[in-house]
Amino acid sequence: MKRIQHRIVVSLLLLALALLVSACVSSPDSAKDNEQAVAAVRAVIEAQQAAWNRGDIEGFMDGYERAETTTFVSDDTVTRGWQTVLERYKKTYDSREKMGTLAFSELEIKPLSPFYALADGRWQLTRAGDTPHGRFTLLFRRTSNGWRIVHDTTTAAS
Repeated sequence: MKRIQHRIVVSLLLLALALLVSACVSSPDSAKDNEQAVAAVRAVIEAQQAAWNRGDIEGFMDGYERAETTTFVSDDTVTRGWQTVLERYKKTYDSREKMGTLAFSELEIKPLSPFYALADGRWQLTRAGDTPHGRFTLLFRRTSNGWRIVHDTTTAAS
């Protein structure tokens, strides 16, 4: 009887190990899902750039989740809530001259799960008198409205 129980336990452990390994190995479906997530996140970032460059801050903000939990970190300040982030952008960039032309580069998008993706890259504004630039890290969540930024950490080069 003990021998049968031992075999059952060993078989269950081997089955659990096989399931764990198969869950960790990318299947063709998960590779396709990852490609779709990367393309969708890239499309959000490109739409944000286009909105910014036509002076549409609200359109730019469409890339963020409209939630109180949306977070923007820049310099030594944490701004929470979609509406508060929108107001921050409107106050900081209250004219087309201040907005300049936005360009993103060196984009790296990494799906973390079926519901989250991380995007890193560089940003640069080209304005009449200067070209501020820096880096960003964006955490995207797949929502009912598509992929949206839920956390943005943006730094400026000094």
